[in-house]
Amino acid sequence: VPLVIAIAANTKLPLLYVGLPMLASLSVTHGFLPPHPAPTAIAEMYDADLGLTLVYGIICGIPAILAAKFFLRKTMKRIQPAYLKEFVAETDDRFKIPSVSIALFVALLPVLLIGGASILQVIIGQNTLVDILGNPSIAMLLSVLAAIYFLGIRTGRKMTEIMKILSAAVSGVAMVLLIISGAGALKQIMIDTDISVQLGDVLSNLGMPPLIMAWVIAALIRVSVGSATVAGLTAGTIMVPLIGTTGVSPELLVLATGAGSITFSHINDGGFWLYKEYFNVSIKETLLSWTVMETTVSIVGLLCVLLLNLFI
Repeated sequence: VPLVIAIAANTKLPLLYVGLPMLASLSVTHGFLPPHPAPTAIAEMYDADLGLTLVYGIICGIPAILAAKFFLRKTMKRIQPAYLKEFVAETDDRFKIPSVSIALFVALLPVLLIGGASILQVIIGQNTLVDILGNPSIAMLLSVLAAIYFLGIRTGRKMTEIMKILSAAVSGVAMVLLIISGAGALKQIMIDTDISVQLGDVLSNLGMPPLIMAWVIAALIRVSVGSATVAGLTAGTIMVPLIGTTGVSPELLVLATGAGSITFSHINDGGFWLYKEYFNVSIKETLLSWTVMETTVSIVGLLCVLLLNLFI
């Protein structure tokens, strides 16, 4: 949000014209791309390759982002809220400003490590070092260490200041960790009580294609519960018993589940209210922009997954 507001303030572009495409990209990351927690956890459930999931997710995510920008092009210019001044960062002359290339390198390092490891495995075969570098936990750890050095130590910050930044960052993800743990507990209850198996048996008799079924289940849970993470993990639990009989690529099944988990965000979703408050818009404007954007990304993402399924 501070980045979006800073760009809008400096370029004099409408706030949503900058913000919505960036939010569409973040939605794709949330639903489609490891090492984000939800798609990573779903990939582990389906025994899907994380590298291939990442590559397929990028292929399906780009058209979804472009479609959201196309459908909302008029809305982005019509709704012009005033940006919140407190989100515009002030330059601190005590510290050096990292270059754009360094900032992009640090931000994309997890993707480079996981995606690069998958490509190297195809070229050179299985390799222990490549497996370690492609592990999501190792990739994220290396990225944090790179951020500490390039964005902290090299800019002139002391470790005491860097530790304060890290502490604030950890507190910011605390709620996400609680949501994931809650979803994991619900998943385990469904497994231990055989509810997931029974639901899978019922749904398999409907004759619905597995990719569409995964999307529908995740979408229904998302609309009912609000949390995309809970929707994705719960839908994944329901779909697990069906994976062996579908013959569908588990990587594409991860993407279909993730696409369903981000559809139609409304008033029971925390992201809905974060967007409303940070972008200083009304509930009606939030529905016409944020909700439409999320739904567009979800539907176009599913269509791309179905198209990709024809060639895989």
